[in-house]
Amino acid sequence: MAAAATRAPQMSGPSAPRKKNDTFNQKDKPTQVRLSNITAAKAVADAIRTSLGPRGMDKMIETGKKEVVISNDGATILKHMSVLHPAARMLVDLSAAQDIEAGDGTTSVVVLAGSLLSAAEKLLKKGIHPTQIAEGFQYAAIEAVKILEEISIPINLDDREFLLKSATTSLSSKVVSQYSNVLAPIVVDAVLRIVNPAVDTNVDLNDIRIVKKVGGTIDDTELVPGLVLNQNAISSAGGPTRIEKAKIGLIQFQLSPPKPDMDNQVVVNDYRQMDRILKEERNYLLNLVKKIKKAGCNVLLIQKSILRDAVNSLSLHFLAKLKIMAIKEVEREEIEFICKATGCKPIADIDSFTEDKLGYADLVEEAESNGSRIVQISGIKNAGKTASIIMRGANQYVLDEADRSIHDALCVIRCLVKKRALVVGGGAPEIEISQRLSQLAKVQTGFQSICFQAFAEAVEVIPITLAENSGLSPISIVTELRNRHANGEKSVGINVRKGTISDMLKENVVQPLLVSTSAIELSTETVRMLMKIDDILASR
Repeated sequence: MAAAATRAPQMSGPSAPRKKNDTFNQKDKPTQVRLSNITAAKAVADAIRTSLGPRGMDKMIETGKKEVVISNDGATILKHMSVLHPAARMLVDLSAAQDIEAGDGTTSVVVLAGSLLSAAEKLLKKGIHPTQIAEGFQYAAIEAVKILEEISIPINLDDREFLLKSATTSLSSKVVSQYSNVLAPIVVDAVLRIVNPAVDTNVDLNDIRIVKKVGGTIDDTELVPGLVLNQNAISSAGGPTRIEKAKIGLIQFQLSPPKPDMDNQVVVNDYRQMDRILKEERNYLLNLVKKIKKAGCNVLLIQKSILRDAVNSLSLHFLAKLKIMAIKEVEREEIEFICKATGCKPIADIDSFTEDKLGYADLVEEAESNGSRIVQISGIKNAGKTASIIMRGANQYVLDEADRSIHDALCVIRCLVKKRALVVGGGAPEIEISQRLSQLAKVQTGFQSICFQAFAEAVEVIPITLAENSGLSPISIVTELRNRHANGEKSVGINVRKGTISDMLKENVVQPLLVSTSAIELSTETVRMLMKIDDILASR
């Protein structure tokens, strides 16, 4: 009896100590982690949802350095956003991945991922296991890509009209949309200049150079034959600014007195020694310039140096005397492009400065237009496949946004070189996917059927958002779209400009197949990854 009395009473309730393996039995923690991940990721998607489509709004971002960025490009906005939650950061990476893969559709991919996460959240609340949701979405995405490939229109790169339509569609959602009739031909011609349509399956956009100059309007943007340099010719010592029958040399050493590796001081107490030092310096520079002239070079590009001055007043005087045009501050990143464009080779040492390393052009001149000076090299012999675009705008913000817009349009043409097929825009392919997946959902068994239906509904977020951002009624527009697609009108989408529904092919609203397939594949992959996370742990 006493033994029974002394036995400690059994504790129950929340204060009871946990057993060692109790963590595994906690069923509510994974659910909370998933829901917090979904909420964080959806917040990012909702933040940029308003900037989707031609009537989408722009965001003004103030960076940590107090610089201002104005953009409606999804990848740019997310790159500048300060995102702390690890799950939300996955959507930033998703947008960057779409930017690398397709170049366009960076907003759509995030909005789509947000919608798929909302669908997954509803399925989780119904009690479907996250692994089953992830698997169901994967199969639905595979079917969606097949549907897109079925409804796509194959194209030939010789068909310039279709390329122009695609570039115009990409530019229509940007700040520079009213100039798309000027920019679209420039973009198409730039890409066609550097690729061979019959053979190439990719485009290296590093071969297209965009030089931004403040002054004038975007209308003045032009594709330039030859090469354009950002730097100006040095005319302070009376050097030439126009050279015909140019022989171009690109040097990676400096035309200034050499410096020792270590800091040291030389004390000169005799004016004769002073004279000798100056004489040596003069002879050293004169020898360098004479060797350059001996090789036949009359246009000299000098790479930027952080160790010492690229040129000094004495070397500029000698160059001017020998009628050699000098251009300094050439960036290290530009070297490869300039060599490819002009056919010259970079020269690291004066002893290896020979005629075979020079590039040849008919004319190198410094020209002034719209208040800014540029150096233009034209009539290049043995020129590589490169293109230069001079972009003009009223201020730096407009120029930066126009640069991003042109980059997106170039990426669209690159997508068509990679995968030569188009789909219509305006939310038409998404509605078609939604309809077809809903039909497939009826013949699936078990949880697959529910996941297919959820995926089908989630994909409709693109036309819904397009309608919302254009000030139209999303419910009536999407219902009408479903009806028209059910009647077999596969290319019917939202005409944002007229506020109605019309045939997107006749309206010339088309986009590359790769943009749409990549958006669905990448967003589904991200959602699957988020579904499989059941805990967040901090590392040491």
